[in-house]
Amino acid sequence: MAEIINMPRLSDTMEEGTVATWLKKVGDKVSEGDILAEIETDKATMEFESFHEGTLLYIGVQEGETTKVDELLAIIGEEGEDISGIVSGGSAPAATETKTEEAPAPEAEAEAPAAPAASAELPEGVVVVTMPRLSDTMEEGTVATWLKKEGDTVEEGDILAEIETDKATMEFESFNSGTLLYVGLKEGETAKVDSLLAIIGPAGTDVSAVASNFGTAAPAPAAKTEAPKAEAPKAEAPKAAAKQEAPKAAAPTAAPKVTKDGGRLFVSPLAKKIADEKGINIADVKGTGESGRIIKRDVENFVPPVAAPAAASAAGFAASEESFEELPNSNMRKAIAKNLAKSKFTAPHYYLNVEFDMDNAIAFRKEVNAVPDTKISFNDIVVKACAMALKQHPQVNSQWFDDKMRLNHHVHIGVAVAVEDGLVVPVVKFADEQKLTQIGAAVKEFAVKAKTKKLSLAEMEGSTFTISNLGMFGIDSFTSIINQPNSAILSVGAIVQKPVVKDGAIVVGNTMKLCLAADHRTVDGATGAQFLQTLKGFIENPISMLL
Repeated sequence: MAEIINMPRLSDTMEEGTVATWLKKVGDKVSEGDILAEIETDKATMEFESFHEGTLLYIGVQEGETTKVDELLAIIGEEGEDISGIVSGGSAPAATETKTEEAPAPEAEAEAPAAPAASAELPEGVVVVTMPRLSDTMEEGTVATWLKKEGDTVEEGDILAEIETDKATMEFESFNSGTLLYVGLKEGETAKVDSLLAIIGPAGTDVSAVASNFGTAAPAPAAKTEAPKAEAPKAEAPKAAAKQEAPKAAAPTAAPKVTKDGGRLFVSPLAKKIADEKGINIADVKGTGESGRIIKRDVENFVPPVAAPAAASAAGFAASEESFEELPNSNMRKAIAKNLAKSKFTAPHYYLNVEFDMDNAIAFRKEVNAVPDTKISFNDIVVKACAMALKQHPQVNSQWFDDKMRLNHHVHIGVAVAVEDGLVVPVVKFADEQKLTQIGAAVKEFAVKAKTKKLSLAEMEGSTFTISNLGMFGIDSFTSIINQPNSAILSVGAIVQKPVVKDGAIVVGNTMKLCLAADHRTVDGATGAQFLQTLKGFIENPISMLL
């Protein structure tokens, strides 16, 4: 008997899901425990396993498509079982039985060209690859570089492209094998999530109609002149040709680049993109790749030559000219701007400033670090102290939503890390349960991953409180914008040596300034002050965190 599989609820806040990829196709045998698909939720992309056995008879949501929780996802049953009544309420025959009978009705297909090609309309073996959602806030992606080109053979697991999201530039691997038949976005181009990215299938397959269904100017079939329907693409061909000629005319740099001594310059697309963004003359860069090819690391490590002093004018003043450069906003930078503006203008921020005595913390850290193979930082001490204080003040560990306030009983602390394109916030999960050395190891690993753009979505999700530390840059005090939906963020300054009063005498002491920015909708001023008092006890007497 056929079993209906609905879109599962894979997280507590999930309302809809997107099929990232199917690991089974119609006609495949399915055993209990087999992974049917990878489902993208509002939190992460998760594997969805089958609780039934049989044959996968029907797929209701194609890769890249989104549907509500509990909507039809797939049907599993006995091979050859008639499921037409389940699929269409009895109005349509089973798709697998009547393909040849329905074929003589091309008019019906022509009436709805805007709909993405369903599995029954795709040529055999052809898979449409759409722009993936690689982060929970990603709305569009930019192709930084293609690692495969049209005509290349693609194996499952091969890296197709590097995609720039709102958080990082991430490698996007293929979940299918075949030939890369069509590329829908060129390097540097941006498109919405679920837009056509590429088409993979058997070599030589004509996929122009598939690409056209996604509103893409697909290449015309090589040798098709038969049907009057082909005249519509022909009419568009001059426009496509004109579009291609226009960029050629407007871009004289499309000619092969040459070195300063007249030789041919070989540059990887990603290296060229980075050079353009940084305003670097690519001809000044020395390539270390194969045959002198300029690659990513060459541009990133490039140090511009020192410019000669400007020639003096007759009046004795140096000749000057106005200059500037314009850099396109990365997806990460645009997302940061959008999220921080929303937080600043929707959450009623208020700020509480304190200054802590750090003498005991300095002595404590020195003793801990004297233990072989043990290293902790002052930031690790702050993270641990905050986690323990939040357990005592859950109101500060809360989150604001339009219809409710959530008091979190777990403590997940986000640690802001600066990267070239902006700021990322990896999360130390259950920080109150972690040892100082465990927190230190986690933060160091996150910092390395952040710099190399290797942080996963799961490592940046779920924070309940955030810490931003600029003390290592010599900043003694500052304020931060709340990382929503959290209710508070702590700004940590540098430890400063200065005169302080102890036991009625002026002595040399070490202090650190902190600022708590809190959302007044969830955290009252007195509550924030009590939290800081508890935090003061832990930081000024760190041994108490071990008791």
